[in-house]
Amino acid sequence: MTTTTDLVSYEDALASYDPVMGLEVHVELGTKTKMFCGCSTALGQDANTQTCPTCLGLPGALPVVNATGVESAIKIGLALNCEIAEWCRFARKNYFYPDMPKNFQTSQYDEPIAFNGFLDVQLEDGETFRVEIERAHMEEDTGKSTHVGGATGRIHGASHSLLDYNRAGIPLIEIVTKPIEGAGERAPEVAKAYVRELRELIRALGVSEARMEMGQMRCDVNLSLRPNGTEKFGTRSETKNVNSLRSVERAARFEIQRHAAVLSSGGTIIQETRHFHEDTGSTTSGRVKEEAEDYRYFPEPDLVPVAPSREWVEEIRAALPEMPLARRTRLLAEWGITALDMQAILNAGALDPIVATIDAGADAASARKWWMGELARSANESGKSLDELAITPVEVARVSELVSKGDLNDKLARQVIEGVLAGEGTPDEVVDKRGLKVVSDEGALGAAVDEAIAGNPGIADKIRSGKVAAAGALVGAVMKATRGQADAARVKELILEKLGVSEG
Repeated sequence: MTTTTDLVSYEDALASYDPVMGLEVHVELGTKTKMFCGCSTALGQDANTQTCPTCLGLPGALPVVNATGVESAIKIGLALNCEIAEWCRFARKNYFYPDMPKNFQTSQYDEPIAFNGFLDVQLEDGETFRVEIERAHMEEDTGKSTHVGGATGRIHGASHSLLDYNRAGIPLIEIVTKPIEGAGERAPEVAKAYVRELRELIRALGVSEARMEMGQMRCDVNLSLRPNGTEKFGTRSETKNVNSLRSVERAARFEIQRHAAVLSSGGTIIQETRHFHEDTGSTTSGRVKEEAEDYRYFPEPDLVPVAPSREWVEEIRAALPEMPLARRTRLLAEWGITALDMQAILNAGALDPIVATIDAGADAASARKWWMGELARSANESGKSLDELAITPVEVARVSELVSKGDLNDKLARQVIEGVLAGEGTPDEVVDKRGLKVVSDEGALGAAVDEAIAGNPGIADKIRSGKVAAAGALVGAVMKATRGQADAARVKELILEKLGVSEG
């Protein structure tokens, strides 16, 4: 068994080998209770306070299927263009693990609720890549182990471990792709794009918040290499529980380089699970990977089969929302922007805030301008995501309205947004408190213009002689005198009127 962490360059790896991927994504459903009992799924509670005999696997306790969990699974399956089983059942997946109180996981094996689907994903340059879906099946989550006393937070080197079973039994949907072939050098990008599209789909369905940083969605990246021009798959590795889009891409890229280094040196790839390290972007060996027969699956004797009626399935299908890719395609046309513009919006996490701002009354261009400009800058500086900023789409729409009415100019609007983010109140309250309204009183503007002309006679003479561009200096003087609260366009008009010069 080799433990080498030597890498070849990515380019050299792709010159000799063709990557094949398989992605397994676990999604925690946002149900109020667990998959097979009535315990709460609320986050942040004291350890082991959300348990019962059923989710602890105590003798004699019997599970009952969560109907909302089944409905959510069907929604996901339909959204992934899957066939929905007319009859399926649960199975026991047997393995000893300290955070599995029953010593088996209630899952589905050869009879998943959804199977044989696909998801089209869009890459950075707008190209669409189809990822085939093998299955989406229902199961339950495990508890949480916390390893204490070591330097890494892993079991190796820890003095003891703490177990919290609050998460044990939370509903999971596992979505498994068919082997992803043909991606070539773009394989890591395809992996990232697939998980991102899947996350957007899950959120659109409303079945989970799918927040990867909170463990509500996590991806296992299976990867193997085969010599270019061959068809037989190589031995795969499985990088477990990768919890960010960037990390999915990095894990796939690292494993391509690692596999290529092992193979090109005459070594053998071991089928194993691996851990991804955020700090280095590398993976390390976990344990030798089991095969399905090692889990000794057998039908769960305590649960009846699930047989969703065709009428119910079609009701669910008819109520599905617009899918993310279709929505983006529609908005791209409606807004008149490019695929690269849309990609930038997606990368910034700004699509939903922009749409909500438009729904609140703003025009598309100004909604995009504020979220992708001032607000994106504030988010970057504070290390927050856009949806964590202390401003709502309704408030951004109000700022846009004040600008369109002429009550604010862009400079003042930025100050209003700054005030809202600082907790000074609504946009109107910030305007009042800071005295930020545009000076629109013609008398006051006229006086400021007269003062600017009187104070800059040389510039005034240039303007009278036809050098209209010189008016910018006088506009600047007026804006300074009014603390940026004048309407610059109107100021310029007044200057030219008073000097007897026409714009043309």
